[in-house]
Amino acid sequence: MSNFLEQICARAAADIQHIVLPEGGDRRTLDAARAVVDGNIAKVTVLANLDEAAATGIDLSGINIVDPTSSPNNERYAEKLFELRKAKGLTLEDAQKMVQNELYHGVMMVYLDEADGMVAGAVNSTSDVLRCSLQILKTAPGIAIVSAFFVIVVPDCEYGHDGTFIFADSALVQHPSADDLSEIAIASAGSFESLVQATPIVAMLSHSTMGSAKSPSIDRVVEATQLVREKAPNLAVDGEMQLDAAIVPSVGKSKAPNSEFAGQANVLVFPDLDSGNIGYKLAQRLGKAEAYGPITQGLSKPVNDLSRGATADDIVGVTAITAVQCQARK
Repeated sequence: MSNFLEQICARAAADIQHIVLPEGGDRRTLDAARAVVDGNIAKVTVLANLDEAAATGIDLSGINIVDPTSSPNNERYAEKLFELRKAKGLTLEDAQKMVQNELYHGVMMVYLDEADGMVAGAVNSTSDVLRCSLQILKTAPGIAIVSAFFVIVVPDCEYGHDGTFIFADSALVQHPSADDLSEIAIASAGSFESLVQATPIVAMLSHSTMGSAKSPSIDRVVEATQLVREKAPNLAVDGEMQLDAAIVPSVGKSKAPNSEFAGQANVLVFPDLDSGNIGYKLAQRLGKAEAYGPITQGLSKPVNDLSRGATADDIVGVTAITAVQCQARK
């Protein structure tokens, strides 16, 4: 376990939050719930059939098991969901069916403050996890766009904040506009400060550094950088920058000698989802980095997605991060 995750788990344990894990039909979820409870990281509700969960042989003591297909809360949840979505054409009958779905049931728990946050995605797709979250929870006040990031912890790395970075958006916004990029940058800086507890330094990434090439895609990053400066004048940000100029001090000094922040970045904002997703996977697989996420930012309450290749340990890590996000929201 990295120093970053140890600190996150300790912070989670200091103020216990209630996290719902909807995918209890998958053993990874149950293994993670056992570890979360044993580590005193969070209170956990797992959505699962109790008999099927018990048949795995995993010790379920201390884990709240709720079957979404037969929960006594279903009628109440359905009535509330119908009220929220009837203007969109949702019928009460449809709402009654939807709350028996593990994801909608979990999000309703969060919406009604019967859980503080939710972690899913080991079984369900990102689009499914976020669709119900956006339908019910909506965006936080003053937030224009929901985005996602990874916390990347690179072992024995002198760059970033002791090898710790945020990569954004690496999971959600496919073709961000200049304004989208500016919002992602500002939100990611806030997430870095909250989770890493260090000063964010943001690089707006490109295949060009300070005008070394010309293209419409570069112009979009340049515009985004200016928008960040206008919206958040106290935020340390620069761009457009190539990756090496952003994180390597000697390269930053060479390629961007007039930049105050070149070579010091710890928050990396990628120009599109393709580059962001490729970038985090390169760091994870070739750099042997720990990658925590995707972590969602911008929802009114914390709901986080998982890679469908997530391990039980990954679920534990994202659960701890979600708990800290819940603390920050309160």
